[in-house]
Parts: sequence; structure tokens; C-alpha cells
Amino acid sequence: MLPLEGITVIAVEQAVAAPFCSSRLADAGAHVIKIERPEGDFARGYDAAAKGQSSYFVWLNRGKDSVVVDLATKEGRAGLEELIAGADVLLQNLKPGSMDKLGFSLERLKKDYPALICCTITGYGDDGPYAHRKAYDLLIQAESGLASITGGPDGPSRVGLSIVDIATGATAHAAILEALIARGRTGKGADIRISMFDVMADWLTVPLLNSEAGNPPKRMGLAHPSIAPYGVFSSKDGKGILISIQSEREWKKLCTEVLDQPDLPNDVRFSNMVERVRNRQLTDKTVGDSFATLTRDELLKRLSDSDIAFAEVNTMADLADHPHLRRIEVNTPAGPVAYPAPAAIVVDQPRHYGAVPGIGDHPGMSKTPRVRIQTS
Repeated sequence: MLPLEGITVIAVEQAVAAPFCSSRLADAGAHVIKIERPEGDFARGYDAAAKGQSSYFVWLNRGKDSVVVDLATKEGRAGLEELIAGADVLLQNLKPGSMDKLGFSLERLKKDYPALICCTITGYGDDGPYAHRKAYDLLIQAESGLASITGGPDGPSRVGLSIVDIATGATAHAAILEALIARGRTGKGADIRISMFDVMADWLTVPLLNSEAGNPPKRMGLAHPSIAPYGVFSSKDGKGILISIQSEREWKKLCTEVLDQPDLPNDVRFSNMVERVRNRQLTDKTVGDSFATLTRDELLKRLSDSDIAFAEVNTMADLADHPHLRRIEVNTPAGPVAYPAPAAIVVDQPRHYGAVPGIGDHPGMSKTPRVRIQTS
């Protein structure tokens, strides 16, 4: 038995943040009913990378039922009400105020369904000067300051994936699980409010505190502001290899066993971390010149034999063929699609991942009360 079997989740969701959360609940056995507008979640049209389907949608909507509800109609709202009445969790990330206007205010839901766990995802929360703003992943990357510490010296940069959405979905997932545990003890539901801005501000605590202490972080690409050598160096055959030297012991091993320069740590310019950072340009040149005399395979062997922390600077093509990559395969309306497996492995409790629904596909609806809904 999966840990969330018997739990019903109504997900009035779109895009990435809430679907990330509900997909993890579905993986754990919850019956997730995804409420879609008649034209479907707009994330269905983000791209066509997964057999002509959106990679986002295929990744984040496995194992769910899709129920099409036209909330502009009285019948649609009645159908949603009936679904909520039989649910354990209501998750939603519509524009702030949308659910209130439809008659589903949190105050009313808490009164009518005291055991219901409600989780609301917004851009900036319910109040404050920015509460009315629309919020998408990249907008919050910029507004929170994340972009200002990402990239290289030339300018701010976007993190190369939807990190704000994913972080928000993961935060919602954890909060819902906490609320389910608490409800098991008290019988009471919960009213959870999560803003994308708050999530990213929380994650930015370390650079914020450093900035307030007079040491604002610098954009350094794949280098580290307070450790050297910690960065990318190219092999003789042009492969980028990132190394991280965290201690004097590791520095001595690198010099002796990889660089073939055992006397280097005796040079006052490289004698400790402070000096290596102060002389970063020379440190990096010294390491880089040595790396450039060895092929990628030679360097990887030396680094591995010396127990030096390193990584190759790979591309998505490299990840696709990576020997450490675990994949799952899920059924979709266009056929099976394989992609990276969820990170958590529960030993001796293998997971089976449900299909990605087409608009209005709801094979699991027999688990819930009959509802008056418009289906495709």
C-alpha cells in the first residue's frame, strides 16, 4: 500500500508549481483530480518535445485524472463543489482572488469542510504592495534578486530551469504532508498559503545575509567567491572539468598527484585558501596550464585516484546518455515517454507511475462521488 492511498486531492492548477506538488502526491498513491478549463491547462501547449506533447505537462501530470470543468457556469461550479466535498486536499494556483469570485473563498471552505486541507499558491501572497501582481518563474527570479547572483560578470542571468516554480511546488508538497500528519492527530484541516516570492527569498538567505554584512555576492559563473581553486579547467582535448578544493589536504594531493607539482603548496602565494583566493588569477592559471597538458581521460583517472572532488561540465546530450541517470517510463496519449526518475527511492517499496491524461481523461473517477461536470 502506498502511503497516500485513500487520499483525494482536487488540484485546480495550471503551469508548473502546483502540478509539481500534485504529481508527487499522485506518485505516493493519492487520487489526484486535475481540474482543467475546457481548452485544457495552458502548459499543454508550452512545447512539443515529448512525442508532440508538452515536456512540462508530461513531466508534471502523470498519475492524475483530468476533469474538464467550466467554472464560468453554474453547473461547473456545482461539480467542483461536489468534488471538494469528497476531498482531503484542495490545491490551487489560480490568479489571486479567482476562487473567491467563483464562490470558493477559503473562509467559506474552512467553515463547510473543517477537515479539508487547502493549499493556495500565489506570486506574492494575499496582501502587501505586490499582492495584485501576476507572477511567473522568471519574473520572481528577477524580483527576488536571484538573477543578480546568477551568471557571469557580464550581467544577470536566468537559472536554466523553472527553479522558482519547482521550489514552490516542493514547498507546497512538504507543507501538505505536514498538514496530513497533523490532521491524523487532530482531525482538523489546514489553510496553507505559499507565495513564490517568499519561497525564493527563503532560499536566498545566505547571499542576502552576506550582502547585508557588506559582502554582496559577485557573479562568477562556475567559480566560487571564497574558495580557490574551485572552477572549470579545460583538458588537452578541450573537455571542461570542474574541481573543488575544500581543504589544505586536498590542495596538497592535487598538486602532488594531479598537477605533478608537489612543491607548489610551499609557495606563499598558494600556501592557504586566503592566499589562493587573493591570487586567484595566478592560482587558476597554474592549475589550468597543468590541466591543458593532459587529456580528459588522463585527468579523470588522476582526479578519481586522488579522491579529488570533480565533475564534468556536461550538456543535456551528455545527461541523456549518463551512466548514472535513472529513468521511468510513463504512458501518455501519444505513447510511452521515458524521463528522469523522481529522486526519492523508498527501499523495498517500488513505485509505479500512472499515465499522463489527455484532456478529460479520468479513469480513476470511480473512486469519487458522481459529479456534474463538462468533459471533453
